[in-house]
Amino acid sequence: MKKLHLFVLLLLVVGGLQAQDTSSLGKPPKEEREQKKSRRISLFKQREEGENIYQREFSIGGRVNTDGWSGFLELGYRKSRQKVTFYQFEFAEKKNPKEYKQPGAVKDPIPDAYGFVYSEKPFIFGKQNNFYQAKLGIGQQRLIGGKGNKNGVLVNAIYYGGISIGLLKPYYLNVKDTVTESAVQIKYGQSADYDKVFTEIDKIIGGAGFSKGWGELSVVPGLHAKLALRFDWARFNEVVSALEVGMNAEYYTKEIPIMVFQENKKFFFNGYIAVQFGKRWNKK
Repeated sequence: MKKLHLFVLLLLVVGGLQAQDTSSLGKPPKEEREQKKSRRISLFKQREEGENIYQREFSIGGRVNTDGWSGFLELGYRKSRQKVTFYQFEFAEKKNPKEYKQPGAVKDPIPDAYGFVYSEKPFIFGKQNNFYQAKLGIGQQRLIGGKGNKNGVLVNAIYYGGISIGLLKPYYLNVKDTVTESAVQIKYGQSADYDKVFTEIDKIIGGAGFSKGWGELSVVPGLHAKLALRFDWARFNEVVSALEVGMNAEYYTKEIPIMVFQENKKFFFNGYIAVQFGKRWNKK
């Protein structure tokens, strides 16, 4: 009987020691692995799904406008879940719908050893000035529709405005001089005789080149504003991959002469489509 009591006592002691060892070791290895895996999955889902609550965002992009093109840089500051205030710098060029690039005159009609015939630079008949714009503005994007999951699309309404610095660059042509018949580079408004040659296509040899005229820029200040919808389809919330569709309006302090045969105007209105890419992060 004493032996039986001793045996039961030993069992109780061993059981207590095992329980103590188990509690000191913590959770079983299998359970711990499952919890680590669950945490990783949860973190991954937070990156690709759910609400976007990153405090900062930066992106670059380009636009195709109904009257030209533009490229831009954008820096955003999140104010709340539904609102982001952003600053944007944009450089653009406006083109008249009547612009048509034509080939320059042939330099030598006899092909070289490789079969090439050399010609002058192409030109735009009736072009008076290149019109560029440097724009700086502030705007807000407001959440309309949340993304919901990794295959969803984040939809924001955009309203934005700011200043626009118009830059007029004279458009130069190579033409035949009215007296000497030699080639000279001219711009519209240089003289009455040259203005006449400027609009006679048979006297035009070719374009003077993109680099000509930058030292003669004239500045025309103005204002601009836009309304748009932005669709962000990025799989991860920390990435910006967006398509923007909208309307843009600009007003300048004087009429902008782009084409000789077209009416000059101060107010410009266009539609556009843009793409932009960037990243989001939290302020440290």
